[in-house]
Amino acid sequence: MAHSEQSQVYPAVLLADNDIQALREYEMQLWGEGITNCVFSMNEQQTYDILASQEVSLIVLDLRIAKSSGAYFLTALIRKYPQLPILVITSIDDVEIAVQCMRAGAFNYLVKPVNRSRFGIEVNRALEFWELRHENIRLRESVLEQQIYHPEAFAKIVTRSPKMYAIFRYIESIAPSSQPVLVTGETGAGKEMIVQAIHTLSQRKGAFIAVNVAGLDDSTFSDALFGHKRGAFTGANLERAGFVERAAKGTLFLDEIGDLPCPSQVKLLRLLQEREYYPLGSDTPKPTTARVVVATNCDLLALQESGKFRPDLYYRLTLHRIHVPPLRERREDIPLLVDAFLAEAAQELQKSKPTPPPELFTLLAVYPFPGNIRELRSMVFDAVSRHRSGTLSLASFKEATRYHPLMETNPVNSGSAMTSGTSIKTLRNAYAALDYTPTLDEAANVLIEETLKRTDGNLSLTASLLGVTRQTLRRRMRMNKTA
Repeated sequence: MAHSEQSQVYPAVLLADNDIQALREYEMQLWGEGITNCVFSMNEQQTYDILASQEVSLIVLDLRIAKSSGAYFLTALIRKYPQLPILVITSIDDVEIAVQCMRAGAFNYLVKPVNRSRFGIEVNRALEFWELRHENIRLRESVLEQQIYHPEAFAKIVTRSPKMYAIFRYIESIAPSSQPVLVTGETGAGKEMIVQAIHTLSQRKGAFIAVNVAGLDDSTFSDALFGHKRGAFTGANLERAGFVERAAKGTLFLDEIGDLPCPSQVKLLRLLQEREYYPLGSDTPKPTTARVVVATNCDLLALQESGKFRPDLYYRLTLHRIHVPPLRERREDIPLLVDAFLAEAAQELQKSKPTPPPELFTLLAVYPFPGNIRELRSMVFDAVSRHRSGTLSLASFKEATRYHPLMETNPVNSGSAMTSGTSIKTLRNAYAALDYTPTLDEAANVLIEETLKRTDGNLSLTASLLGVTRQTLRRRMRMNKTA
C-alpha cells in the first residue's frame, strides 16, 4: 500500500484495484486534477483496514478486487460506510452489472479503459457530493446544538445579535468546504469581516486575496485574476501571476460581484466549474486550488431577471449564501459598537475615552443607519475628535443623523431610510387621503405622540427632534391632558 502527500481540502481518496499499474495510472490522473492524497488497496482486507484506520472521502473500486462477487463486496461497503461515494470501475462491459451496482448505491459506473477526462470529472463530482453531504451533517449538528465552537474566529465582529450568532454557526458548518460562498448585505454591514471569518475557519494554508471587481472591464479582469504570459500583449515584457494563482490553497474574495461585466462572468463560471483557467497568452490551462468567495450589495436575482447577471453563474454562487443583516435589524448591537468605537477613536486620537450620555442610545435607536456600521463608526470618530472633556456631546450625532419624525414612516421596523423629500411626499399623500382637514393642534398632538413612542418617552430627545424646548413640550402635553 502506498500513499501520497495529504491534501488540504479532502480526506484521502481510496484507490482499490488488484492491478498496481492501474493504481499508479489513477494516481497520476488525480494528481493532474490537483488531488494529491491517494491511498492504495489491492484486496478486500486492505480496503477494510484503511477504512477503519483513517477518514476517506471517496472509494474508486475495481470489482475484480473481490475474491468472489464484486457486486457483493460493493454492497457490503455501502452498508458499512453509507456516507462514502463509491465510483465503480471494471473491464466488464455488462449492463446488468452496471444496473446492479447503481441499485446497490454506487455513485457511478465506468468501464475500462477509462477516459482520462471522464475519470477526472466523475471523481470531482463524487468529491463534491461527499463534501455537500458532510456540510449538511455539520449544519444539522450546529442548528441542534446552538453552539459556537470557534468564537475566536469571530472576535473582531462586535455583536450580541441572535441573527449574527446564527450566521456564525452556519459559517462553522461550511468553512471547510471548497465550494463558493455568496455574501450579501448592504454597504457598511460588515460583509468583508464575515468573509475573513470564513477564511480563518477554513484553515486553508494559502493567502487571503481580496479584489474589488467593480469598474473592471473584461480585459483588466482577466489580466488581474488570471495573469499573463510574457508577450501576451503590448507591454507584457514579463510573465505575471494573477490573483487566482496568488490565492492558491487559500481564499480569493471578489467584492462587488454584481458589477461584473457579462464577458467576465463567463470566465468566472468556467473557473468555478472546471477549477482551471487560462493566463492571457497561454493555450495551456492551469488548475486552481483557491476557494472563491464573493460579496455584493446588489440583488443578484433581480439582475439575473433583467439579463445583467448569468443564471448559471447565479446558481453556482448561491450554493452557500450568507446575508448580513443591516444595523437597523440588530439594534441591540448599537451600545456594544459605540463602546468599541469610542475606545478605538480615543486610542487613535490619543484622548481619554469619553462617557456617552444615555440620550445617545435613544437617538441612535430610532435612526435607520443607511450606511450601517461604517456610518456609526464615522459618527463616533467625528464626535470624539470634537470632544474636549466630560460627557460626550450629542451635537455631532444630531448633526449627522439630521433625524426628523417624518424622515421615515417607522424607523425601527422599516427596511430602508427615506429622504426628507420622499417623507414629505408621503405625508402629503396621507393628508390627501383624509376626508377632513385636521387642525394644527391635532396635527401637533399626533407628532408629539408618535415621537414620544420612537424615543421611548425621552422628553429631552423628543423636544430636540421636534425643534422645541423641553418646557414648550411639557406645556403642550399638559394642554393635551386638560383638553
